[in-house]
Order: sequence, then C-alpha cells, then structure tokens
Amino acid sequence: MTRTSGTSPYEALYGFSRAVRAGNRILVAGTGPVEADGASTPGNAAAQARRCFAIAVKAIEELGGRAADVVRTRMFITDPADADMIGKVHAEVFGETRPAATMVVVAALLREEWRVEIEAEAILGHD
Repeated sequence: MTRTSGTSPYEALYGFSRAVRAGNRILVAGTGPVEADGASTPGNAAAQARRCFAIAVKAIEELGGRAADVVRTRMFITDPADADMIGKVHAEVFGETRPAATMVVVAALLREEWRVEIEAEAILGHD
C-alpha cells in the first residue's frame, strides 16, 4: 500500500492520509477546501469545490492515476442551493469521464465556513 499526504492540518492531527493506493485502487479521503497555508479557501461553493477537486486529483496523480481514472465521487454539501454550482464544477473536472457520483446535504462540516467536502475513488487501468 502506498500513501500520499496533502497540506491539511487534520491529516497528522487525526492520523489519516490524503489518499491511499492499494493495488490498482486509489481512495481519496474526505477533502475540504484547505489552502496550502491551512486556511480555508475563500469564496462561494464553486470556488471551494474547485479547491477540493484540485487537491483530490493531485493526490490521485501523485499515486500514479489521473482524473480520467476516477470512478466514484461523494460530495457533502451544507446548503442544497449550492448543488448546481458544485455539480457544474464536478462536470468541469470530469467531463466525459462521468464517474458515479453522490451528493448529500449534511448539517455541518468540520469548519463552519466550509460549504463542501469531497471524496474520490479511482481505479487504474479500467475500461
């Protein structure tokens, strides 16, 4: 098993990896909109979703994959009014890949200012 870490302060504090590769599978942990300095990404839900996807795709690439290998995403959002905005960013990132996706409205995320948190799963060499 191979792991990669990101810049989230929670990885070391809570004892998890940004992503883990086991064989041809890459599993990306719940990814909040965190900047390199640990601050939350400013802006609306679309800006935060772009940051989450960028972090997740970077982790997948570090483990030998690419965005086109993503087969599953989960998006946890705090306001159903943000669904279209976040969904459009998902479409920008994954285009024709069209992974299986779930979007769930939750009462809250770890930081009050977060509007979205995203998980991803990739399978390398799939058809």
